[in-house]
Amino acid sequence: MLLLLAVAAPVRAAGISLLRDADIEYALGRIAAPVLTAAGLSPSQIRLILVDDSSLNAFVADTSHIFIHSGLLMKLESAAQLQAVIAHEAAHISNGHITRRLGNMRSARTAAGLGMILGAAAAAASNNPQAGLGIAIGTQSSALRLFLSHTRAEESSADISSVRFLMRAGIDPRGAVEVQDLFRGQEALSLQRQDPYMRSHPLSRDRYRALQGLVAGHDAGKSDPGAEYWFSRLQGKLTAFKRAPSWTLRRAKDSASQDIALMRQAVAHHRQSDLAKALKNIDGAIALRPKDPYLLDLKGQILLESRRFPAAVQVYGAAANMAPRDAMVLGGLGRALVANGQPKQALSVLEKARSRDFSDPRILRDLAVAYAQTGQNGMASLVTAERYALQGRLKDAEVHAKRADGLLPRGSGPWQRAQDVLSAAKRAK
Repeated sequence: MLLLLAVAAPVRAAGISLLRDADIEYALGRIAAPVLTAAGLSPSQIRLILVDDSSLNAFVADTSHIFIHSGLLMKLESAAQLQAVIAHEAAHISNGHITRRLGNMRSARTAAGLGMILGAAAAAASNNPQAGLGIAIGTQSSALRLFLSHTRAEESSADISSVRFLMRAGIDPRGAVEVQDLFRGQEALSLQRQDPYMRSHPLSRDRYRALQGLVAGHDAGKSDPGAEYWFSRLQGKLTAFKRAPSWTLRRAKDSASQDIALMRQAVAHHRQSDLAKALKNIDGAIALRPKDPYLLDLKGQILLESRRFPAAVQVYGAAANMAPRDAMVLGGLGRALVANGQPKQALSVLEKARSRDFSDPRILRDLAVAYAQTGQNGMASLVTAERYALQGRLKDAEVHAKRADGLLPRGSGPWQRAQDVLSAAKRAK
């Protein structure tokens, strides 16, 4: 587990928070799939994760994750622009930039905070009832910027490869130039005022002109209605949670489709604690897409956060039947079962969710509660220790791991997991 790597040196910890949402991550995966395939990467092996940050940035920290800032995602105007961002970051993976960087970090023993940086890749903390999306714990941003600083040679290589990937996938490569337009003028700003992209992806006028030359004369390709739909949907849901409800309600009518408009209105009314209107709108969206598990997932969230626990269990159960392999949907069902006083049933669902995403602290938190409510205190302590370890709180993790060590059968699998946490806490000291 990358999470359990020791921190080599203290760094300034201005946290990175992750936004986890089943619908948004599914949409990102759909949009990214043709680009990743064109890059020679497996779409099933690369996860796209949303960072809760208003600045314009995207980055890769290992060979399995692409991170996109929520500020950039809300700023982009088309699926082709988002695919250009993904193509550029995928190029850093396929061209071996990250692999070489990881090797250099290991050999030089200078990976300050690298364990936490990589561990954050799949992490998410407890549900924020106000924001709705899962918000994750932070990691050391100064070490991350150092680790991700690309040379101009790497950027030029990634530009060339990204345009090639886009054309191979039949996607308009001009989106790459349009994205770079967003960053024009950043070079004239002081370091403190620049977006993080400028500190990790150096931009120059020469590079910008070169990118224009790469796409000049190429056919724009056909627009993909599916990609545009999922782009509009993920952007609509993100802004509905991040912007003021009044902002969303004024603009929902301009959505790309009626189901997206209704979904956005449902989120806005939910955030205003108007359950009747929220349910009316989400039910309208579900009527238009009755086989969509992620709309059901959102309805389950609305009901759960409105303390309608039996109804939430029913709706989450229907969503889980449609998406039985989605860890976040399963986690929502398990959370609803715990809230409804059904810890035994919740255990099997949450263990299944954990097996598909072992590093989601929300699942671990609910799993610990379910274990405690069924009298399995040793397992509750173990899962709590693992959750704290995932969040980088190794002192707290050690306390609970010691408790689990005294309660679990010596030599058993869970007991060994407790020893792993204790070992990680010892190394961190």
